[in-house]
Amino acid sequence: MKVFISADIEGTAFTTYWEETEKDKGTYMRAAAEMTREVRAAIDGAVAAGATEIVVNDAHDFGINLDPNVMPECVQLIRGWSGNPLSMVEGIDESFDAAMFVGWHSPAGKKENPLSHTMSTKPAKMTLNGIPCSEFLLYSWACAMKGVPSVLLTGDKGLTELSASLHPGLETVWVKDGLGGMTRCKAPALVEKEIRAASEKALSQDLTKARITLPNSFDFRITYKEVRMAVKNSFFPGFSMVSDDTIVMQTRNYWDVLTACKFVL
Repeated sequence: MKVFISADIEGTAFTTYWEETEKDKGTYMRAAAEMTREVRAAIDGAVAAGATEIVVNDAHDFGINLDPNVMPECVQLIRGWSGNPLSMVEGIDESFDAAMFVGWHSPAGKKENPLSHTMSTKPAKMTLNGIPCSEFLLYSWACAMKGVPSVLLTGDKGLTELSASLHPGLETVWVKDGLGGMTRCKAPALVEKEIRAASEKALSQDLTKARITLPNSFDFRITYKEVRMAVKNSFFPGFSMVSDDTIVMQTRNYWDVLTACKFVL
């Protein structure tokens, strides 16, 4: 079994302030260590379920957060960015049996995580076909574009509840809840135990039944915090303004959405 894992940090067990996610700040190393432990828990569950090849994309910030020295021999680690529109799932292709997402967070405009955002802090909110557009929605659909089912999501409670119905075989683990600037976090040891168990369960199902078919068309809307960003990005090919602060792209090609994310967010 070949498994893809994409890892972020704002949806790990205790991150609450941006400083904890920034590599030049004193509290970052503790958060990066927890990110590594949660990814390792997902890897251990995958191996228990029969995975023999695992590719992990370190998908936060500069892409150099995970400790390579604790990865087992069956893991290949993607670090840094090439600029490919697959972005946080770069490396995914049709050869994978399943995709898993560890440490992900609520989208822009949601109150359940102080670090809620989608790709950057520029948008006030985003929707994709009317659904609040999280990074998980964007990139689990990118996996679906390659025919790969998304079977595990870990992150804040708001994201897991928002996303539970997006994929029929999705197992979720919420690691913290929040309100505005506050978080209420599970113990990291419990989180890692739950992630390992959910990973094994997710990969033990009939993965062919976990696949989805993408919609035939896409309505991608971005509302910015600053009006000037809406005006500027309305000139990106495929977008038009629908209000002073909002632009929209309508397309039948999901690659257009993924490509636009590299330039307008």
